[in-house]
Amino acid sequence: MAVAGESGKDGALAANARMYAPNADAAAAWRALFDWVSARSGVPLVVLDHGFPARLEDLWSRDDLGAAFMCGWPFVRAGSRHRIVAAPVPAAARYGGRAEYRTDFVVRAESAIHRLEDSFGRRLAFTVDHSHSGYNAPRHHLLRFRKADRPTLYAATVGPCVTPKRVLDAVLDGSADVAPLDGYTLELMLRHDPELGPRIRIVASTDPVPMPPLVASPSVPDAAVEALRAAFLASGEAPALTAVREALALAGFAVTDPADYAVTERWAAEALAAGYPAPA
Repeated sequence: MAVAGESGKDGALAANARMYAPNADAAAAWRALFDWVSARSGVPLVVLDHGFPARLEDLWSRDDLGAAFMCGWPFVRAGSRHRIVAAPVPAAARYGGRAEYRTDFVVRAESAIHRLEDSFGRRLAFTVDHSHSGYNAPRHHLLRFRKADRPTLYAATVGPCVTPKRVLDAVLDGSADVAPLDGYTLELMLRHDPELGPRIRIVASTDPVPMPPLVASPSVPDAAVEALRAAFLASGEAPALTAVREALALAGFAVTDPADYAVTERWAAEALAAGYPAPA
């Protein structure tokens, strides 16, 4: 059973869904899913509390991870050493039943910004500079708008805001005019906060890339990884998890190829080659 506490005891491995737990309802649903996966797989999981301001890099460096979300770009930059257990398949129709996601550019509902181009010359918020969805993907998307006489698109950047909530708050309180947000995270925010939808608009979205995977540490035995993977794959059809999948806007899980995440580093290389080190 997945419980809160310290991993390592009795061979328990750590589970963490911070990347996709933007609110208490989503966090509770992930905990219920981890609990089911632990029981189904026979692999003891301990749900770690690793909220802001704790660094995600410190979570990913642990040697006892059994199922923790890891951004695809840091996954590649760390040498693709972590073991991919499974990746979520978002339920949203725009993903076509694939384990992929996009970054959405969000503005306030009353904003005069109706196209991404309308936001140029204003203020862009971002999460952290090692995030694909919050930094690398928007930077790559913005490359197409840069010109020799307009190498900088924004008057200022606001951040690092670190968490999706804080970057969205920067838009809502007027500190920033536009912000890139992981599209799946945004859907979870909207699902559990009915008052949020009328307050924001999406004005553009990036191309899709593979969903951030749930990973295990490199040293975790094959048998444990395989048992956890089988349980996550089975969770997509489990009747007992219908409400959990609904709460997580989740169709199920899939196994992604580590090589597919190389697109994140290619996008970074293209931006740097064009002399565009930051999305500004």
